[in-house]
Amino acid sequence: MSQNQEFIDLAPGDVYATAEGLRSEGYRMVQICGITKGGCTEVLYSFDKDHALRNYRVDVPFGTSVRSITPLWWAAFVYENEVHDLFGVEFTDSQLDYKGNFFRMSVKTPWKGPEVKKEGGA
Repeated sequence: MSQNQEFIDLAPGDVYATAEGLRSEGYRMVQICGITKGGCTEVLYSFDKDHALRNYRVDVPFGTSVRSITPLWWAAFVYENEVHDLFGVEFTDSQLDYKGNFFRMSVKTPWKGPEVKKEGGA
């Protein structure tokens, strides 16, 4: 079996509509993760259909929000709350928002970037 994988850049404002289209085409959500990168958080959304993986890279500038995909995939609440707590990305219209309390941590948004480390003293 060969594996196909592609990476596509996507604007934060296009996440929900893209996910909605993928759902209607029969894709399943695989994961959502984040990484800090020069002034923003890159959020990576991965979807699968017939062993073909589509990854959407979304550069979310600090202080910018993204519409939640929990109305489409309930399980996304776990990933979105994790990305929120670790990187500070806000997800609007979430079906289950822990409001920054998904993890108990000594430093708020520890992986957001240098700005947080300076403020938190870490």
